[in-house]
Amino acid sequence: MRFNLSEWALNHRSLVVYFMVVAIFAGTFSYFRLGRGEDPTFIIKTMVVQAAWPGATVEDTLNQVTERLERTLQETPHLDFIRSITTAGVTTIFVNLKGSANARQVADTWYHVRKSIGDMRSTLPAGIVGPGFNDEFGDTFGIIYGFTADGFTHRELRDYVERARSKLLRVPDVSKIEILGAQDERIFVEVSMKELANLGVDRSALVAALQTQNIVQPAGIIQTGEETLSLRVSGAFLSEQDILNVNFAVGGRMLRLADIAQVRRGYADPPQPQFRVNGEPAIGLAIAMRDGGDILTLGRNIKRVMNEITADLPIGIESRLVADQAVTVKSAIAEFMESLWQAVGIILAVSLISLGARPGLIIALSIPLTLVIVFSIMDLAGIDMQRISLGALIIALALMVDDAMTTTDAMLTRLAAGDDKVQAGAFAFRTYAFAMLAGTLVTIAGFVPVGFAASSAGEYTFSLFAVVAIALVVSWFVAVIFAPLLGVLILKAPEGAGESRPGPVMRAYRSFLTLAVRMKWATITLTVAMFVASIFAIPLIPNQFFPSSDRPELLVDLRLPQSASIFATGTVASRFDAALKDDPDIERWSTYVGQGAIRFYLPLDVQLPSNFFAQAVIVAKDVDARERLRGKLEKILANDFPNVIGRVSPLELGPPVGWPVQYRVSGPDIAKVREIAFKLAQVVATNPQAEKISFDWIEPTREVRIRIDQDEARQLGLSSQTLAGVLNTVISGTSISQVRDDIYLVDVVVRATDEQRVSLETLRTLQVPLPNGRTVPLNQFATFEYTQDYPVVWRRDRVPTLTVQADVTAGALPEAVINALAPATADLNKSLPPSYRIAVGGTVEESAKSQASVVAVVPLMLFIMVTVLMFQLQSFQRLLVVLSVAPLGLIGVVSALLISNRPLGFVAILGILALLGMITKNAVILIGQIEAERTQGKDVRQAAIEASTSRFRPIMLTAVSTVLGMIPIASTVFWGPMAFAIMGGLLVATILTLIFLPTLYVAWFGWMEARASKRDAHAASQ
Repeated sequence: MRFNLSEWALNHRSLVVYFMVVAIFAGTFSYFRLGRGEDPTFIIKTMVVQAAWPGATVEDTLNQVTERLERTLQETPHLDFIRSITTAGVTTIFVNLKGSANARQVADTWYHVRKSIGDMRSTLPAGIVGPGFNDEFGDTFGIIYGFTADGFTHRELRDYVERARSKLLRVPDVSKIEILGAQDERIFVEVSMKELANLGVDRSALVAALQTQNIVQPAGIIQTGEETLSLRVSGAFLSEQDILNVNFAVGGRMLRLADIAQVRRGYADPPQPQFRVNGEPAIGLAIAMRDGGDILTLGRNIKRVMNEITADLPIGIESRLVADQAVTVKSAIAEFMESLWQAVGIILAVSLISLGARPGLIIALSIPLTLVIVFSIMDLAGIDMQRISLGALIIALALMVDDAMTTTDAMLTRLAAGDDKVQAGAFAFRTYAFAMLAGTLVTIAGFVPVGFAASSAGEYTFSLFAVVAIALVVSWFVAVIFAPLLGVLILKAPEGAGESRPGPVMRAYRSFLTLAVRMKWATITLTVAMFVASIFAIPLIPNQFFPSSDRPELLVDLRLPQSASIFATGTVASRFDAALKDDPDIERWSTYVGQGAIRFYLPLDVQLPSNFFAQAVIVAKDVDARERLRGKLEKILANDFPNVIGRVSPLELGPPVGWPVQYRVSGPDIAKVREIAFKLAQVVATNPQAEKISFDWIEPTREVRIRIDQDEARQLGLSSQTLAGVLNTVISGTSISQVRDDIYLVDVVVRATDEQRVSLETLRTLQVPLPNGRTVPLNQFATFEYTQDYPVVWRRDRVPTLTVQADVTAGALPEAVINALAPATADLNKSLPPSYRIAVGGTVEESAKSQASVVAVVPLMLFIMVTVLMFQLQSFQRLLVVLSVAPLGLIGVVSALLISNRPLGFVAILGILALLGMITKNAVILIGQIEAERTQGKDVRQAAIEASTSRFRPIMLTAVSTVLGMIPIASTVFWGPMAFAIMGGLLVATILTLIFLPTLYVAWFGWMEARASKRDAHAASQ
């Protein structure tokens, strides 16, 4: 005799009650301990490798630095692709790993990258700075404060910000704090090259005099019998006056620097990336939380410390909140918890109305008991409360009560038959426990593709599988241990049970089922026809990877021509800031000039620092205001900024993608790639749903080539190296020393005066010093000409790659645009030379990768399902009957998505796969009931009808509870498509399980029974 867990629980009631109390207290404690987050964490599997070769051209940097580094990096384990951007003298390479790489493999791979680049560094050209590595590309700075000043210098403001940073770094759970928009100070020594030439002053002598005086070098230590004395030599620069007082010998006489140069303190020129808050220049503090921290607790602690800091700030300096993930998370958690409790209330109402007060009370107690145990296990497993895990709880909620409903219904049936409470409680386990366990495991198996999809999207949604699996296993134990005990304490035998008649719903169902079984071939044919029709209707459903976030932020990209200076970008950003002032839909905004926004939101598509790029992060007052604002900003960009590639977009959900429509054009020759990209852009422009077509790089820029007559230069005693040094000093300035100022190091930069730096005509007559002390104008041995070159070159896997990118019109989906353009782009691709190709990128590519990672796990899901079913059914025939029902949920899925106009996205696909398990669970239990009826001597038809009638209430109750329980999340942007898919699919599949499955069972096994009867009759006649 098999061990009966329910009977054991009823025989050890005190122990079971003790465990119930422990579970309640532990779960309540865990609920408040669980970390809170907006989105689940996932690893940004990207490392940035950067190296500089000052003075090199784009071509030299590409061939000598980028190429050498990329060849080494292509040997990286788990590599997906490498992508690089090369500018004159600087190369930046993104090493992207495959989505299948786990956390440990990612860490090991980054170590491998550092080691391999270190081993080959000696092969790089002389003068290389770096390479440097950034494997913290995915750090999220969820809390940002901006500091503005009125009546204070930038340096004074920065001093206060640095003090605030020091205090905030001591706050628990703070991992790092980045400063935004701070401009480093410089001390400029500006000299007239003409005056130096007239005085016979050698530039190198001037530089040497400054460098040799401002040194940090040990002068020795004297050890006496009593003490140790350190020797210090004076001369270090403490201020600008110290520099002005420097003397140096020229032609036998002493000159002071103040006699021939101007010394002034300023800021980096050209400016470094800037930060603005509500249109005002600011310095920002971006705060990142350590792994495993609680953002709500961190937010409270940061707010407390910031109040202390603000109280000590002088009048004129203000701190302003720019981004606060804690507030966002608190709001999101509150909304999801409200949805969760609404779902609980709906399911309890369904249980109480359909089962009655006492049976409904058992369900009402089972739900919170299951939840507190789930919270405890989530705490132990390190699963935080965030968008995915909370949605998983709502999805699992109705599934949790399925087993409890089955147990309660079985107890009611046995009490009505005259059993006592203990026998009734034990009967449920003996009859249904293993069928329920098999159904639970099959349902969990339906979520296996979610849990084991080897991609960033799979990693993002992993907690959906984890939480549902935990909840379903816990609900089974609650149903077989706690529910029978609650039933013994609460349930009573129904009065007049023996005389009870089926209600009108049950009578109508039995009549319809009898008719369907009688017309079995028509029923089967109609069902199959509906299924085939749903398959053909799938293309009518729009596709989508992940929807946009429902946060109120908008990102506005302002991209100027790539030759634009940061001054031009700052001017455009200022005009855009002015357009935002006094807009009633805006809560606040921040602007990043010369770079993109720091990663304040994990799925943010972070942009590289670029002089020609600015980005504004606008926080609208609510989502409706965001949509109104989006339309206004589109018009402002179109009318007032015609020369700027502007893009207005909400935040993304899921792995970051950027521009939704992307095509990559790759090939060895940049000019040919550019030509193909223009043709492709014309193709994309033919689609009315594609707009703002642009390129990630394409336009060449002007540059001035100074051609040196080498023979003439050598006769004058000059070299290209000397000339380059002179020009660099004149135009950009040369950093020759540093002044140690408190916690700062201020570079001392020697350069020419303004009038000699900004004019090309002045440059032509620049007096170049000769070794003999004389000077000669530059145009005597050099000519000037304008040329064109590409300021940047993007490559992908070492091949020049130009991306054609576009946005989509309101209401359109990128998948629809790509599909519509597919024939034209395929024709263009076929016409290209062999070494050139066009590849789809963006949302469609990421979606395909993520779906492929899910599909790759589907065989494992099917194997687990079939194996569990075989253990339970132990019959190929019954297995095939059960499996034939599982796909029928597609009928309801397609209908629900078409009616609700929801897209078939990544999350919806996960819901469809999970639906297979839910449907199969009901089919397994129904097949088990039919087999039980047949063992009592009933024929196939009678057994199928009786079993379906007896299982109608619990199966329908579970389905209705699940469908109604999903209503709170059906309206959400992220979970809506999955909710509608499960609601429609489960409702239709449940009806078909109660109609089609018994009909199919009768058709198949009735035919076999009739065949066996004929065979027996034939044997008897002989």
